[in-house]
Amino acid sequence: MLFENYDYIISTDSGCDLSKDVCESKGIIPLLMKYLDGENVLVDTMEKADIIKFYGAMEKDGKMFKTSAVNIQEGYDFLNEIIKYNKPIIHIALGSGISSTYQNMVNAKEMIEDKNPDAKIYIVDSTCASLGYGMLALDAAKLREEGKTYQEVIDYLESVKRGVNPYFTTNTLTYLARGGRVTKIASIFGNILSIKPILRLNYDGKLLAYSKARGKHGTYRKLIEEIKKQVLNPEEQILYISHSNAIDAAVEFGELCKQELGFKDIFYSYIGSIIGSHTGPGLIAAFFHGKDRFE
Repeated sequence: MLFENYDYIISTDSGCDLSKDVCESKGIIPLLMKYLDGENVLVDTMEKADIIKFYGAMEKDGKMFKTSAVNIQEGYDFLNEIIKYNKPIIHIALGSGISSTYQNMVNAKEMIEDKNPDAKIYIVDSTCASLGYGMLALDAAKLREEGKTYQEVIDYLESVKRGVNPYFTTNTLTYLARGGRVTKIASIFGNILSIKPILRLNYDGKLLAYSKARGKHGTYRKLIEEIKKQVLNPEEQILYISHSNAIDAAVEFGELCKQELGFKDIFYSYIGSIIGSHTGPGLIAAFFHGKDRFE
């Protein structure tokens, strides 16, 4: 594996919405999270074909999926498997404001360290979801490639994580309402009136309905307006866009951002089955480095 060439290991979980291929190419080890289809326990493979099939089941068959946080035993098994390489580990976890995954990983780390006093593991609370912490994992891998030390990468991640700004919008509020992310009343009016919500995460990583717009182009204009307020030096950074099986809309929005805001490049990725179980199809999310999110 590529990570064997480095002095320390970078890992994350599959809620980061990086593909399996990207993780492998960057030497990032992913913890494959689980989700539920009725009574069946399924594994998020991080494979594009499986993700498209997953959204097809939602759109065509009306299937609903549920997720559960990585539990302590799963975290323990994952970390216990990679400490055998005798390298320090930086694990970037789904934000604690969204899931108990982070705290369970901390508990698993403590169990590992009790049995292996020489183990060196740091769990990062990303305070984010989807590519919001996928981009942190990519940043960490890039810094490692440049020769930054274990502690330098940790310090970097802790210093920038709340400056990762996420903005979301979706064609329908139905799935978010079912998951308790927005009220059912807001969902009904939003869907009937074609009002699209502008959602973002606060300082601690909790999802907030921040603003709204009507229609696709009105929503794009509003998103660009909000990104412009928060972004720092867009010409020096990549805009990360994840989508739940809405690649055409994602590219249309991404190119508009590149043209009007001057981002150096755009990175596109599918929202996988973990985050997608809550968003449903049709969501677009944009992530970038900027001013700290508000508290």
